[in-house]
Amino acid sequence: MKFQGKVWKFGDNIDTDAIIPARYLNTFDPQALAAHCMEDADPDFPRKVRPGDIIVAGENFGCGSSREHAPIAIKAAGISCVIAKSFARIFYRNAFNMGLPIFESPELYDRIAEGRSVTVDGDSGVILMEGAEASPLSIEPIPPFMQELIADGGLMQHLARKSRG
Repeated sequence: MKFQGKVWKFGDNIDTDAIIPARYLNTFDPQALAAHCMEDADPDFPRKVRPGDIIVAGENFGCGSSREHAPIAIKAAGISCVIAKSFARIFYRNAFNMGLPIFESPELYDRIAEGRSVTVDGDSGVILMEGAEASPLSIEPIPPFMQELIADGGLMQHLARKSRG
Protein backbone atom coordinates (compact mmCIF):
# COMPACT_ATOMS: atom_id res chain seq x y z
CA MET A 1 0.00 0.00 0.00
CA LYS A 2 1.88 3.05 -1.30
CA PHE A 3 0.90 6.68 -1.59
CA GLN A 4 2.59 9.68 -3.13
CA GLY A 5 1.33 13.23 -3.17
CA LYS A 6 1.64 16.89 -2.30
CA VAL A 7 1.49 17.79 1.38
CA TRP A 8 -1.22 19.93 2.95
CA LYS A 9 -0.27 20.87 6.53
CA PHE A 10 -2.67 21.47 9.39
CA GLY A 11 -1.72 22.10 13.02
CA ASP A 12 -2.64 20.55 16.35
CA ASN A 13 -6.16 19.75 17.54
CA ILE A 14 -7.88 19.91 14.17
CA ASP A 15 -11.34 18.80 15.23
CA THR A 16 -14.04 17.12 13.20
CA ASP A 17 -15.89 20.44 12.91
CA ALA A 18 -12.84 21.93 11.15
CA ILE A 19 -12.65 18.89 8.87
CA ILE A 20 -16.31 19.13 7.88
CA PRO A 21 -18.31 21.97 9.47
CA ALA A 22 -21.53 20.96 11.23
CA ARG A 23 -23.61 23.05 8.82
CA TYR A 24 -22.95 20.37 6.15
CA LEU A 25 -23.88 17.33 8.23
CA ASN A 26 -27.33 17.12 6.64
CA THR A 27 -25.87 15.03 3.80
CA PHE A 28 -23.97 11.78 3.49
CA ASP A 29 -23.15 12.43 -0.18
CA PRO A 30 -19.35 12.09 -0.32
CA GLN A 31 -18.90 14.65 -3.11
CA ALA A 32 -21.03 17.23 -1.31
CA LEU A 33 -18.91 16.70 1.82
CA ALA A 34 -15.68 16.92 -0.21
CA ALA A 35 -16.76 20.32 -1.55
CA HIS A 36 -16.55 21.67 2.01
CA CYS A 37 -13.73 19.59 3.45
CA MET A 38 -11.32 21.66 5.58
CA GLU A 39 -12.83 24.92 4.29
CA ASP A 40 -12.90 26.53 7.74
CA ALA A 41 -9.22 25.66 8.30
CA ASP A 42 -8.13 26.62 4.76
CA PRO A 43 -10.73 28.16 2.43
CA ASP A 44 -8.65 27.24 -0.64
CA PHE A 45 -8.39 23.55 0.25
CA PRO A 46 -11.62 22.29 -1.40
CA ARG A 47 -10.73 24.00 -4.70
CA LYS A 48 -7.02 23.25 -4.79
CA VAL A 49 -6.72 19.74 -3.36
CA ARG A 50 -5.88 17.12 -5.98
CA PRO A 51 -6.34 13.35 -6.03
CA GLY A 52 -3.46 11.69 -4.24
CA ASP A 53 -2.57 14.67 -2.04
CA ILE A 54 -1.67 13.93 1.58
CA ILE A 55 -2.65 15.69 4.80
CA VAL A 56 0.14 16.07 7.36
CA ALA A 57 -1.07 17.28 10.74
CA GLY A 58 0.06 17.91 14.29
CA GLU A 59 -1.24 16.27 17.43
CA ASN A 60 -4.76 15.04 18.14
CA PHE A 61 -6.06 15.21 14.56
CA GLY A 62 -9.79 14.49 14.37
CA CYS A 63 -10.63 15.38 17.96
CA GLY A 64 -14.11 16.51 18.91
CA SER A 65 -17.35 14.76 18.16
CA SER A 66 -17.54 11.27 16.72
CA ARG A 67 -18.41 12.10 13.16
CA GLU A 68 -18.08 9.60 10.31
CA HIS A 69 -18.56 12.51 7.93
CA ALA A 70 -14.98 13.68 8.65
CA PRO A 71 -13.05 10.73 7.13
CA ILE A 72 -15.66 10.44 4.37
CA ALA A 73 -15.08 14.10 3.41
CA ILE A 74 -11.28 13.70 3.45
CA LYS A 75 -11.38 10.54 1.34
CA ALA A 76 -13.91 12.00 -1.12
CA ALA A 77 -11.73 15.12 -1.50
CA GLY A 78 -9.09 12.84 -3.00
CA ILE A 79 -6.68 12.69 -0.06
CA SER A 80 -4.78 9.41 -0.31
CA CYS A 81 -3.80 9.26 3.37
CA VAL A 82 -3.40 11.34 6.51
CA ILE A 83 -0.20 11.41 8.55
CA ALA A 84 -0.33 13.08 11.97
CA LYS A 85 1.73 13.27 15.12
CA SER A 86 -1.29 11.65 16.79
CA PHE A 87 -4.98 11.04 16.19
CA ALA A 88 -8.03 11.26 18.40
CA ARG A 89 -8.92 7.62 19.07
CA ILE A 90 -12.48 7.83 17.69
CA PHE A 91 -11.22 9.44 14.47
CA TYR A 92 -8.56 6.73 14.18
CA ARG A 93 -11.22 4.02 14.27
CA ASN A 94 -13.66 5.90 12.02
CA ALA A 95 -10.95 6.51 9.42
CA PHE A 96 -10.24 2.82 8.99
CA ASN A 97 -13.97 2.00 9.11
CA MET A 98 -14.47 4.42 6.20
CA GLY A 99 -11.44 3.10 4.29
CA LEU A 100 -9.15 6.12 4.83
CA PRO A 101 -5.50 5.16 5.46
CA ILE A 102 -3.88 7.01 8.35
CA PHE A 103 -0.39 6.88 9.88
CA GLU A 104 1.17 8.29 13.01
CA SER A 105 4.55 10.01 12.65
CA PRO A 106 5.79 12.21 15.47
CA GLU A 107 8.59 13.54 13.20
CA LEU A 108 7.17 14.30 9.75
CA TYR A 109 5.17 17.43 10.64
CA ASP A 110 8.26 19.29 11.84
CA ARG A 111 10.41 18.14 8.93
CA ILE A 112 8.29 18.87 5.85
CA ALA A 113 6.90 22.04 4.31
CA GLU A 114 3.46 22.36 2.79
CA GLY A 115 3.51 21.73 -0.94
CA ARG A 116 6.43 19.30 -0.84
CA SER A 117 6.00 15.78 -2.12
CA VAL A 118 6.04 12.74 0.14
CA THR A 119 5.91 9.02 -0.57
CA VAL A 120 4.43 6.68 2.02
CA ASP A 121 5.01 2.93 1.94
CA GLY A 122 2.42 1.56 4.32
CA ASP A 123 3.62 -2.01 3.82
CA SER A 124 7.21 -1.46 4.88
CA GLY A 125 6.58 1.50 7.19
CA VAL A 126 8.73 4.11 5.43
CA ILE A 127 8.09 7.75 4.54
CA LEU A 128 10.32 9.36 1.92
CA MET A 129 10.38 13.13 1.49
CA GLU A 130 11.38 14.77 -1.77
CA GLY A 131 14.87 16.16 -1.83
CA ALA A 132 18.21 14.50 -1.39
CA GLU A 133 18.71 16.05 2.05
CA ALA A 134 15.70 14.27 3.51
CA SER A 135 16.33 10.97 5.26
CA PRO A 136 13.56 8.35 5.43
CA LEU A 137 11.26 8.23 8.44
CA SER A 138 9.86 5.09 10.01
CA ILE A 139 6.17 4.58 10.69
CA GLU A 140 4.17 1.64 11.92
CA PRO A 141 3.02 -0.38 8.89
CA ILE A 142 -0.73 -0.89 8.50
CA PRO A 143 -1.61 -4.38 9.76
CA PRO A 144 -2.88 -6.81 7.09
CA PHE A 145 -6.46 -6.83 8.38
CA MET A 146 -6.62 -3.04 8.28
CA GLN A 147 -5.17 -3.12 4.76
CA GLU A 148 -8.08 -5.39 3.79
CA LEU A 149 -10.55 -2.85 5.21
CA ILE A 150 -8.93 -0.07 3.19
CA ALA A 151 -8.72 -2.13 0.00
CA ASP A 152 -12.42 -3.01 0.31
CA GLY A 153 -13.36 0.65 0.82
CA GLY A 154 -14.19 0.44 4.53
CA LEU A 155 -15.72 -1.82 7.15
CA MET A 156 -19.22 -2.11 5.67
CA GLN A 157 -17.87 -2.99 2.22
CA HIS A 158 -15.44 -5.45 3.81
CA LEU A 159 -18.24 -7.19 5.71
CA ALA A 160 -20.39 -7.31 2.57
CA ARG A 161 -17.53 -8.91 0.61
CA LYS A 162 -16.92 -11.45 3.38
CA SER A 163 -20.61 -12.38 3.56
CA ARG A 164 -20.67 -13.06 -0.18
CA GLY A 165 -17.85 -15.51 0.34
